[in-house]
Amino acid sequence: MSTRSHSSRRQFLARSGLAGAGWLARSELARAVNTPAAPPRARLIADSTRRIAPLDRNLFGSFLEHLGRAIYGGIYEPGSPLSDSNGFRRDVLEEIRRLGVPIIRYPGGNFVSGYHWLDGVGPKKDRPRVLDLAWNSIETNQFGTNEFVTWCRAVGAEPLLATNLGTGTPEMAAALVEYCNVEKGTKWSDLRRQHGYEQPHRVKYWCLGNEMDGPWQIGHVPAAEYGIKARDAAHQMRSVDPSVKLVACGSSGPLMPTYLEWDRQTLEECYDQVDGISLHRYFGNDQETGGDTSKYLALNLSMDRQIEEIAAVCDVVRGRRRSGKTLWLQFDEWNVWYRARGPQFDNGHRQVAPHLLEEVYNLEDALLVGGLLNTLIRRSDRVRVACLAQLVNVIAPLMTNESGFFRQTIYYPYAWALEHARGTVLDLALESPAYRVPSLGDVPYLDAAATLDPETGAASLMVLNRDLEKARELEVVWRDLTPARVTACQVLTGDDLKASNSFESPRRVAPQPLEAPRPGARMTLQLPPRSYTMVSVAL
Repeated sequence: MSTRSHSSRRQFLARSGLAGAGWLARSELARAVNTPAAPPRARLIADSTRRIAPLDRNLFGSFLEHLGRAIYGGIYEPGSPLSDSNGFRRDVLEEIRRLGVPIIRYPGGNFVSGYHWLDGVGPKKDRPRVLDLAWNSIETNQFGTNEFVTWCRAVGAEPLLATNLGTGTPEMAAALVEYCNVEKGTKWSDLRRQHGYEQPHRVKYWCLGNEMDGPWQIGHVPAAEYGIKARDAAHQMRSVDPSVKLVACGSSGPLMPTYLEWDRQTLEECYDQVDGISLHRYFGNDQETGGDTSKYLALNLSMDRQIEEIAAVCDVVRGRRRSGKTLWLQFDEWNVWYRARGPQFDNGHRQVAPHLLEEVYNLEDALLVGGLLNTLIRRSDRVRVACLAQLVNVIAPLMTNESGFFRQTIYYPYAWALEHARGTVLDLALESPAYRVPSLGDVPYLDAAATLDPETGAASLMVLNRDLEKARELEVVWRDLTPARVTACQVLTGDDLKASNSFESPRRVAPQPLEAPRPGARMTLQLPPRSYTMVSVAL
């Protein structure tokens, strides 16, 4: 050891008050000097009087598009021994019903901008096989609006229907509302009754097109032109059913050159006629992060920023129009998606239900999805509906084959949110050590969201530990509530961030029990490195 090292040790001992401690053995002195300091403790304060907003359960919705095997071979497979008399896969139906997915968007996505809804209703033998230009696939139209609504009712989910404002017209969008929501006595409602559905579907939520800002989109037009078309569609649809909730197409991502300006110009035309505007975002550990997992696990903070920016645009237009209405946001496409992208993955080669966009998710993807759910929960004051894109086979938490299904890694944080996040979102005060990410600033190692359900007396806490090497200790201080017992405490973690699940190894990445903290006004959680933890307590 160098003279300088000896000198540094003497200075340390002097500052620590250990230099004259004759009672301390030399070996203990050595350990005191050489043992690395434990990571600083983090602290979270929860106060039931500090609330963000009531949690709309539609925040945990999902999405099914006529794309790849999402519909055919995913939720619908006539002739399969796993399917019921409607052709619905019983195993998938039961799993989604057990999950409790509250709302599901359909039928697209890019698909909807070239979709004629009349092709998918009526006797199945008369439905045409058509070329889907969005994914270069053959669409058989054996599954359409009525089948989707029937399936939604079977799984306990609300349907969220997207209208075709690409090749479609406002007139046909209004006709679809009439077909779905008017009881009888009109052209389109009577057609539905002829098709065997006497009672109206009463679909409440509607998307006015999909990603109309994208040059890839069928029927893409400039923002002002789309805004005028959306305004006309909204006017006609509300004339049919004044109770519908209508959402305009916002920017399809913050990397679009028209980002924010598209949203402003669109809303300048249709603000008074719509209830919300959509946001889309897909995340990946690729060019944006350079493959750096520490940066990747911070990307939910960029979702925070996107929500803040779009909300600000909405409020600017509200001010310019002197409107008393505040628009809500619908994050109706979000997920990790960066591997199964590009021409080799999105071209169906004119096949029926080809394998497209079948992303395989690993542990680090699941951790980020947990962080993204935390963000959506925290922003529930403005985001009312959100859809994990998608639900089965296509960039999805569930994957099927002819004999069953397995759960991908991202399934687990999503399932926890569905089961445990209820009631009111708490405005947490979280103190955590941080690390630096150039594009995002100081990123806390710990990221948390919590809900309180006054009806059941339950509170739930979700915590992402972004530290890839060290466990982190989190002190949870309940200001005005005292947990009586811990009802659930689980963690998603592992040594291999690239580990994924498969039909051969369906539980390679799965939740594990975590030692529950002692209940009380102060609780201490020991959070493993690279982990997402769920704790539920009874108050």
